[in-house]
Amino acid sequence: MHCAVLVEKILRVQPDVKKLYLLVRANDIKSATCRVENEVIGKELFQVLKNKRGAGFDSFVEEKICPLAGDIIYENLGLDPAKLTEISEAVDIIVNGAATTNFYERYDVAFEANVLGAKNICDFAKKCPKLKMLLHVSTAYVAGEKEGLILEKPFSMGETLREGTHLDIGSELNLIKDTRREMKANCSSEKAEKRAMKELGLKRARNFGWPNTYVFTKAMGEMLLGHLRGDLPVVVVRPSIITSILKEPLPGWMEGIRTIDSVIIGYAKQALSFFLVDLDLIMDVIPGDMVVNAMMVAMAAHSEERAQTIYHVTSSLRNPAPYAVLSDTGHRYFFANPPRTGKNGEPARLRKMRFFSTVARFRGHMAIKYRLPLEMLRLVNIALCGVFSRRYDELSRKYKFVMHLVELYAPYSLFKGCFDDINTERLRIAMKGEEGKNSAQYYFDFDPKSIDWEEYFYRVHIPGVIKYLCD
Repeated sequence: MHCAVLVEKILRVQPDVKKLYLLVRANDIKSATCRVENEVIGKELFQVLKNKRGAGFDSFVEEKICPLAGDIIYENLGLDPAKLTEISEAVDIIVNGAATTNFYERYDVAFEANVLGAKNICDFAKKCPKLKMLLHVSTAYVAGEKEGLILEKPFSMGETLREGTHLDIGSELNLIKDTRREMKANCSSEKAEKRAMKELGLKRARNFGWPNTYVFTKAMGEMLLGHLRGDLPVVVVRPSIITSILKEPLPGWMEGIRTIDSVIIGYAKQALSFFLVDLDLIMDVIPGDMVVNAMMVAMAAHSEERAQTIYHVTSSLRNPAPYAVLSDTGHRYFFANPPRTGKNGEPARLRKMRFFSTVARFRGHMAIKYRLPLEMLRLVNIALCGVFSRRYDELSRKYKFVMHLVELYAPYSLFKGCFDDINTERLRIAMKGEEGKNSAQYYFDFDPKSIDWEEYFYRVHIPGVIKYLCD
């Protein structure tokens, strides 16, 4: 999401930028150009810029944007030597927002994108003589399940979240290679290999104290970047859960379903009647335009500064919003605007969603309402020689899927940490002190204190989820 929002923002408010090189996973330049047109420029997000530029929009975009066919998982980003030389001599700022964000990703896939990708970007950055800075987008949840105040602190190499363990990134890569080799030697099916790699990622993450493969590999990526950067100027931006655009260019716009959006969509479709969340806990969310604004201000503030700085782009310290705000505004919104889920498009009869504040209570509810009837169906199925086998297998799969989802989401819906943002606050203060501060504050606002959460969820975010994410 932040890639499209960042590109749009730069083109709209900094039109004098010479060139934006966009590295896109593609086989050739034609495919890369096609992906940029469809997945970036073709978005409704760019309508304000299109209106502003009028008939000159296409030529403006063609002049400013240069798609590159490659991938961060490869050495030299998959670029041929001539293109690599051309780009490295021209680039002065690198933004690495590429990542796989699936909590339950295959370990090899997540490792390539989030760990080796960070290494390859760092290696490329060292080849850029004009480089002013490398900005790396991570996540605030590299903190795992820490409680209390979480500082804007870099990871040291090999650091873990579980006492008594030490992380060796090279050994993790070897483990992945050995597992792949073993699977091939045993002629394992593609499905079996995929499952094994997903389970390996979760197992390794939890062994070192992280709740899932995504945040574990993002933490390793940060470690490698800090270890290999030398004297490169590096800024690491750690946003919390990124939500829809608050202000401009298009309030409510988003792409990609986040944790809280799964609940909103499930309720809108009347497919979800309960969820695991403590309504008194703080949900740390931040609108996508604020993340991009913070990134752009950090780029300006840290050009050629030979240091590494961490920024938490978060809201839990400055303007905490409990999950109860989302629950209340969600119920208010849907009772005022009931989803039309009936066969003839009639409004749905809504019930308030039920929330469980602990895993134990959630498991108890699942056991009584779903597990017990499932077990009874299993026994009846045995007695009737497998008449209900298909039905039992289907319900059993659904039950396991729900329990697995809850296992993955619990670290977020029951999160008890609070992200310190003293570095980010200093950045805000520095921006306010600049000349032309009024316009700068409007164009580059990333102060969560300015958000009225009830108003935002009711009038911006929930309508945005319905418009952009619900099929």
